[in-house]
Amino acid sequence: MKILVTGGAGFIGSHVCDALLAEGHEVHVLDDLSGGFEEQVPGGATLHALDIRDSGVEKLWEEHGFEVMYHLAAQMDVRRSVADPRFDADVNVGGLLNLMEAGRKNGLRKVVFSSTGGAIYGEPNSVPQTEDHALQPLSPYGITKLCSEKYLFFYEDTHGIEYVALRYGNVYGPRQNPHGEAGVVAIFCERMLDGKQPVVNGDGKQTRDYVHVRDVVAANIAVLNHQGSGIFNVGTSVETDVVTLFEILRDELAPHMPTEHGPGKPGEQRRSVLSYDHTRQELGWSPTIDVRAGLQETARWFRDKRR
Repeated sequence: MKILVTGGAGFIGSHVCDALLAEGHEVHVLDDLSGGFEEQVPGGATLHALDIRDSGVEKLWEEHGFEVMYHLAAQMDVRRSVADPRFDADVNVGGLLNLMEAGRKNGLRKVVFSSTGGAIYGEPNSVPQTEDHALQPLSPYGITKLCSEKYLFFYEDTHGIEYVALRYGNVYGPRQNPHGEAGVVAIFCERMLDGKQPVVNGDGKQTRDYVHVRDVVAANIAVLNHQGSGIFNVGTSVETDVVTLFEILRDELAPHMPTEHGPGKPGEQRRSVLSYDHTRQELGWSPTIDVRAGLQETARWFRDKRR
């Protein structure tokens, strides 16, 4: 198939491109390189350096007639979304609509959308959170991801374009960009390797569901031939608190570094953990990488990258 991957120069997107190429598909990457890197685009893919909001997107679609779109490009900094919700909506909602309008006119049949678990569900009423958990996003970022899911439902209902929304846990692994809000694993690894003290916010007992990028890619590939539309969690159902996360990475990279606490972030979500039962039943997908082993492997990758 001819597939467009938005954000394909980024962390998750570049791994998805690798997997799609290995499956024999023709892969095109749409990325403005504001957060991704050209060198991460695999050699077999064609890069189009363009903003998803740009008017040139329609011309690109007219030229290539993409059948499937993996939509990973996003404004993903939760704190920036709080500080500038208009910008967040412009990129995450306006960008999606620009892509969908170009696609519906030029043969788009299916969208695989990278959504979010914790930021859409908010503080859990029950754990692990299932796909039918109450939707109570606490940030503009979570709101725009939910809004995007609703727009995809509209395009299916009105224009017959199938969609799958994958609600990720906290994704980590090789190629994660440490220069941003979205990757505490990468941020901690880089600071430790620089000999700088990472700071644990508050008591560090806030938990997240950390899922390795290889497992996330496997879910993205599993949905390609899935018939019909749907929403699926991509997580491990395992809660890991920040202190434990720090200690696992510290033991690999800076064994004598103490744990240092700073003030808590106002309004920070306390818990997030996703059920993958529905995903396993419908897609045959389950996580395969133990969080401790995955974090240790990731720490070694960041260390080896510097050699």
